[in-house]
Amino acid sequence: MSEFDVVVIGTGSAACSAALRAAKGGLKVIAIEKSDKLGGTSAMSGSGVWIPANHIAAAEGISDSKKEALDYLRAVQPPDRAEKEWARHQAFVENAPEMLKFITQNTPIDFRLIDEPDPYVEAPGGKKYGRMLSPMPMSRWKVGRYGMKMRRSTLPHVFTYQENVNHDLYHRPFQAIFKVWPKLVWRWLNNAGAQGTALMTGLIRGCLDAGVEFRLATRAVSLVQDDTGRVTGVEVESAGRRQTISARRGVVIASGGFEWNKEMRERHFPGPIDRIGTPTSNEGDGQKMAQAAGAHLDNMDQANVYVCLPTRYEGKAYGLPINFLYEPHSIVVNRAAKRFVSEAHFNIGEALDARDADGAPINLPCYLVGDHRFLDSSFTFRWYAAYERGWVKKADTIEELAKKLGLPAKELKASIDRWNSFCAAGKDEDFHRGEPAWERKKDGGKVRLYPIDKPPYVGLSVNRSIIGTKGGARTNESAQVLRPDGSIIPGLYAAGLAMANPIGTRAVGAGTTLGPNLTWGFISAETLLKQNQ
Repeated sequence: MSEFDVVVIGTGSAACSAALRAAKGGLKVIAIEKSDKLGGTSAMSGSGVWIPANHIAAAEGISDSKKEALDYLRAVQPPDRAEKEWARHQAFVENAPEMLKFITQNTPIDFRLIDEPDPYVEAPGGKKYGRMLSPMPMSRWKVGRYGMKMRRSTLPHVFTYQENVNHDLYHRPFQAIFKVWPKLVWRWLNNAGAQGTALMTGLIRGCLDAGVEFRLATRAVSLVQDDTGRVTGVEVESAGRRQTISARRGVVIASGGFEWNKEMRERHFPGPIDRIGTPTSNEGDGQKMAQAAGAHLDNMDQANVYVCLPTRYEGKAYGLPINFLYEPHSIVVNRAAKRFVSEAHFNIGEALDARDADGAPINLPCYLVGDHRFLDSSFTFRWYAAYERGWVKKADTIEELAKKLGLPAKELKASIDRWNSFCAAGKDEDFHRGEPAWERKKDGGKVRLYPIDKPPYVGLSVNRSIIGTKGGARTNESAQVLRPDGSIIPGLYAAGLAMANPIGTRAVGAGTTLGPNLTWGFISAETLLKQNQ
């Protein structure tokens, strides 16, 4: 039996935040990773990190407060969720700024502010600038022998988040490369990456410096409990052998989502799903272990729902998370051939995933329809669309396109005619596309509506894609795992996408997966250090 104070299951952002804080608190920590790569979903991400009232913004003279952040969360989260999750929202806002200070002081990560507003900036407490951060590039060689074990991404991590935004990499890839090519060459020569690569390289370097042990290709099989129900360790499997790792102080489950578990995914997300954009190791192991130990699983129908382009990753069909739904000369319609949301809405994934009272999808299957100018707007789209033959369908008439997509032709023509009338008037009377500040910024500061009236016409499915489920073990505001009756399972903590995440499908900013993930990992270790003597 291996003996440690803390066992962390996973090596993503939540896991490494927990491991780092526990180790810096003087505990002996091991982080186990099911796959043979470090970094989890976080390493593949664009690494937008949403942290309100942070010290980096304050140093630039930007005014923000925890009260404003709480006002914002209450205003923009669904009312039932805002009430249910209020205590955990408060815990997140209270701890997030301290977490960011801790990470910057104990890792080589260089966080910079990103010029992006809160997506609901008009809401109470919303901010135009100061809450979104992302790391500057870092060489993978900083983690020594683990440099070749860092999980790679489908996203171009040779660019920083801000460079991506400033140079419009999606629409102008060649111009973007030309503008920053000396930096790109330096990064390539130094095996450096930004975004999720920099975040996880820095976190793992910090963990190694603090004495955290990493063990790859080691799958957690079950939690070990004593006669009182306290979690005292983890049974693991590696190279065909089983072993128990004891945890004198506690176990933190931070193993990610369950989107690659077919049975769990279909049960909690019925209906069509186009693609998945996370590591295939996200099979819900942490959720199943927690439930077997007596935990209450909650928020299992919540996820990071997005749209993805088809690509290949590790030899498999994969999704590349890029929102292409607000491109010119196109709209999105549901199975009744009707628009149901602004195509530029930040949380369009929530609209795609809308359910009826029985949990069945309301709008799916959904389709993007447009004319040939949609295809002309992005070489990047055409490149990735080629990975999935037959995805993009073309027709000379709207009626023919409707037939190819399986949509009612009369309704589709009516929807396109109505859209074209909005374009002529310069205002989307139905869903106000391009009017909110977030949508204007994404469209160059103007409201731009483009008609669909130049054949040939194009259509393609745009059902939900998932880049991380958000359901799992229910926790209190201290990240302690709870039973169905609300009592605490001693010695067990959960963080990140393995917990019942307080911020569900409706994100409140581009970084409200990673920001909370890092924070809940930090909270779990803080609780463990303070309360589990």
